[in-house]
Amino acid sequence: MKSLALLILLSGTVTACGQTTPPAPAPAKPAAGSPATPTAPAAEVRYIAEDVVTGVRVPWAIAFDPSGRMLFTERAGRVRVYENGKLQPEAYFTVANVLVASETGLMGMCLHPDYKTNKLVYLAYGYKAGGEQDVRVVRFKDTGTTLEQDKVIVSGIGVSGNHSGTQIDFGPDGKLYISTGEMFEQHRAQDLGDLGGKFLRVNDDGSVPNDNPFVGKEGARGEIWTLGNRNPQGFDWQPGTNELFSTEHGPSGEVKDGSRRAGGGDEFNHIQKGKNYGWPTIFYDQKKEGLESPLVVWRSPTMAPGGGCFYDGDKFPQLKGNYLAACLLGRQIRRITLDGSKVVSDETFVKDYGRIRAIVIGPDGFIYFSTSNRDGRGKPADSDDRIVRLKPQS
Repeated sequence: MKSLALLILLSGTVTACGQTTPPAPAPAKPAAGSPATPTAPAAEVRYIAEDVVTGVRVPWAIAFDPSGRMLFTERAGRVRVYENGKLQPEAYFTVANVLVASETGLMGMCLHPDYKTNKLVYLAYGYKAGGEQDVRVVRFKDTGTTLEQDKVIVSGIGVSGNHSGTQIDFGPDGKLYISTGEMFEQHRAQDLGDLGGKFLRVNDDGSVPNDNPFVGKEGARGEIWTLGNRNPQGFDWQPGTNELFSTEHGPSGEVKDGSRRAGGGDEFNHIQKGKNYGWPTIFYDQKKEGLESPLVVWRSPTMAPGGGCFYDGDKFPQLKGNYLAACLLGRQIRRITLDGSKVVSDETFVKDYGRIRAIVIGPDGFIYFSTSNRDGRGKPADSDDRIVRLKPQS
């Protein structure tokens, strides 16, 4: 296993141990256009980075089962397993009829909250068979040697090469949450009859909870939890409050009505029941009554955030309650410190790994993240794509 000791400074600069440390830059500031105004620098964090898995292709989602076994998805349709310090050489399971195109393929994955007893695994992927294609969430049974399809939970979500979402996870309320993209078709995000550009919330069998905000509303899909989202790909619940927060991709120069918007505009949002997050009516830090503006806007440089999670482990006390956002185009992990729903600081945490896609906290309290440098947009190193583990530096 390859290991590299790294040091994170307050500014977010990363230096390798044994190398000359460059002069410290000025303290980190929010990206241009961010509504966040940090009031104090975040606590210093020192870590050691280790390559856990190397030589894989575009790992999109990572999950740990109760035994500590790591499962992860590869965009081409493979579910892989790492356990007892080794990557199984063959795919644990390969999903049939996966539509792979640019940002689309086998994407989200999560385990049922009662996985220990029911062995249920949920996968989200682009699907194509015959004349049918969509994004769907499907439930599988883990037999111990492979996965067997059990039930289609949600189907009919729009799919395209880009902006197909899709992340999935169970919330503290036991419901399954699904983030969906709007396929670069802006109107979908505001259409309550369309599942694209939304957060969805369903029961573990795909049925619609009675307390969803648009249940019974004429022309609306009952699965919808929020609307006006563009392409959210990372979300998690804040420890202590169980409030949902998310990152999503911004306009990044997208053309509308003949005019080109400025670059960037990626967002960090507080996701709340029934609320409208404004796309495409408002974007960046614009405001309009009845629409939600983001807590943070990354306008320059563009971040293109992928996965995200709150740190809830015990190995990095300085990170407790921080949201960690994996960024593709930004080629870094952002560290967002919150006081309730107020952003206190937003700064670079990890960099120098290229495009970073997934990030999770392992049952051991360490941080695991994956690179996405073989997705056709990165510059892969010999060990890419890989899953890296961060451990505290003693």
